[in-house]
Amino acid sequence: MKIKREEITVRELVEGYSDDGEGGVVGYGGNLDIRPPYQREFVYIDKQRDDVIRSVLAGFPLNVMYWAIRPDGRYEVLDGQQRTISISQYVNGVFSIDDLYYNNQPDDVQGNIDGYELTVYLCDGETSEKLDWFRIVNIAGEKLYDQELRNAVYAGPWVSDAKRYFSRRGCAAKAISDAYVKGSPIRQDLLQTAIKWASSGDIEDYMGRHQHKESADELWAHFQAVIGWVEATFPKKRAIMRGVDWGTLFAKHRNDALDPDTLEHKIGDLLSLQKPGRENVIQRLPGIYPYVLDKDERHLNLRRFTIAQKNAAYERQDRKCADCGKEFEIGQMEGDHKKPWNKGGLTTDDNCQMLCRPCNRRKSNK
Repeated sequence: MKIKREEITVRELVEGYSDDGEGGVVGYGGNLDIRPPYQREFVYIDKQRDDVIRSVLAGFPLNVMYWAIRPDGRYEVLDGQQRTISISQYVNGVFSIDDLYYNNQPDDVQGNIDGYELTVYLCDGETSEKLDWFRIVNIAGEKLYDQELRNAVYAGPWVSDAKRYFSRRGCAAKAISDAYVKGSPIRQDLLQTAIKWASSGDIEDYMGRHQHKESADELWAHFQAVIGWVEATFPKKRAIMRGVDWGTLFAKHRNDALDPDTLEHKIGDLLSLQKPGRENVIQRLPGIYPYVLDKDERHLNLRRFTIAQKNAAYERQDRKCADCGKEFEIGQMEGDHKKPWNKGGLTTDDNCQMLCRPCNRRKSNK
């Protein structure tokens, strides 16, 4: 990688600035791609954006920026997108500082802004070198998330098309899934979730196989299918639904004969166990949805009896199983709710009994 230092003025940087949404963001007379495929959307909060402009107004130096030189002689931002967009938006009248837009500033202040010099390192090398450099120079900046780095590694037409569905503010994926899926489109959370669902968790393999495809329609269709199944199977919306791995449930149960009314009744019964002012046995409420489908209590992260509670019950029972009456070492026994948790039984001393493993398994399977 060859690196050359340049001083670029703000006026040069913002010349020809254009933000065309999905079409991209350009500046520097149209010769700088400010948001190449592997870059994120603009994520600065107002204070961060304003601090950039305050630094320029005060003449304080900003951190260096890195541009990659393309084969055609144009440039793309490796590091500095957020600062570049902040400066360009201010000069183009998108926001004000202390109620003063750029055009409201006195002529001498505008001149100081126009002439403010930014230190830019121009990087020339192979694509793989540029992407490695991109990882390195972003470590100390606004944190990159895993999917943002994957977008860099697997940059190409497929990623660009997938971002159209999953990575823009107000994107189609956000519109249909907001009640069921957590995460920010611009942080690539929805894209990561969609690929995880479509790939059974092997995101990198999926992106590698699709990298050079022109269309992400297959991914979008699968995401729609998952959300459609959720809406049909669990029509009543609840906040806890946003913590469910719907893609896995869809893969396991999409062909099952499920009755939404029966499932809703079971969900209501489980939620009724969670009452204000008392300890709640179910520690992970989103786990209710997979539980009503496969009855695996591990989804619920049930509150367990403490070692002290189990030791006390063991001694009360004279070291014998409360069911079969045989004597066991404590390590061969398990804590059990006398009154089952799914019938409102609490995880308290007086509701704890010790059962041998075979007896506890038989009781659980009833």
